[in-house]
Amino acid sequence: MTRHICLHGAESTGKSTLAPRLALQLGGLVVPEYGRTYAEANGTDLDEVDLLAIFDGHRAATCEALAQRPEWLVSDTDPLMTQAWAIMLLGRRLPEIDQWDAVADLYLVPAMDLPWEEDGTRLFGSELARVQFMEVAIGELDRRKLKWAWVEGEGDARLANALAAIEAAGLA
Repeated sequence: MTRHICLHGAESTGKSTLAPRLALQLGGLVVPEYGRTYAEANGTDLDEVDLLAIFDGHRAATCEALAQRPEWLVSDTDPLMTQAWAIMLLGRRLPEIDQWDAVADLYLVPAMDLPWEEDGTRLFGSELARVQFMEVAIGELDRRKLKWAWVEGEGDARLANALAAIEAAGLA
């Protein structure tokens, strides 16, 4: 049975750096952030059609990875973050995502203790916007009563904190 960990939270918190390091440490597979790939190809002026395409891309990539039956799967975000984007960009939830229920076993939320870095796909760089985005993202987890944990620190300390959270959740 695959144990599924998902990185979740505001932009520029180190999710895309942590995901492959975590998967390597656990001996698992990574599902890259589909929204980033989509935005790099199509731009960041996202509407409902775009967000639903990202939702579908997340689901397809996760299903493809799960078909390989890995012991561990580490997702660099999932459709719950796409819902957070919908709230931030459109001011509303997307019902298709609300119906989605293939959630991870544990969500790791990297703290905003790393400096903001612009990469061409990020939209919420001000301190106020980052805090709001993080609140919306955590709200998605709490709304569904999902298991989640903060991850803090830089570099190896962040990885160690993520591994400790996985162990504390009884998954390791």
